[in-house]
Amino acid sequence: MSRRVAREIAFKTVFQYDQGRNEAEPVLSSLIAESDLSSSQAAFARELALGVIAKLEELDELIRPYLKNWQLERLAAVDKNILRLAVYELIYHKNIPVAVTINEALELCKIYHDEKAAKFLNGVLDKLAQEKTAGKEEN
Repeated sequence: MSRRVAREIAFKTVFQYDQGRNEAEPVLSSLIAESDLSSSQAAFARELALGVIAKLEELDELIRPYLKNWQLERLAAVDKNILRLAVYELIYHKNIPVAVTINEALELCKIYHDEKAAKFLNGVLDKLAQEKTAGKEEN
């Protein structure tokens, strides 16, 4: 198993929280229990999901300026929550290379939405990353 599965679990948790206002912890615990994540990967999934939920308003404000001719509220729920997850990782996980964070977000988008949406997210994330992650490790 990889961090990709952990990110997918975090995304599913955030999505369900956003769409149904489901409590995050039972959803997250259930998804982790159904996976084969190691304890460190489960901790990563948990930190991502709960971190995004705790910082939703802040993340939304960070994202809004980069949505040229779009409103956050009009984005597909999948895209909005993938953006939130990726931006959280870009801002709060300085040890993860920017390219990895963006690539993982695009892969999630291709699975849960489509290639066209992934191109849109790539543009948003690339511009945001250039401006907000100065000094972040690029390895």
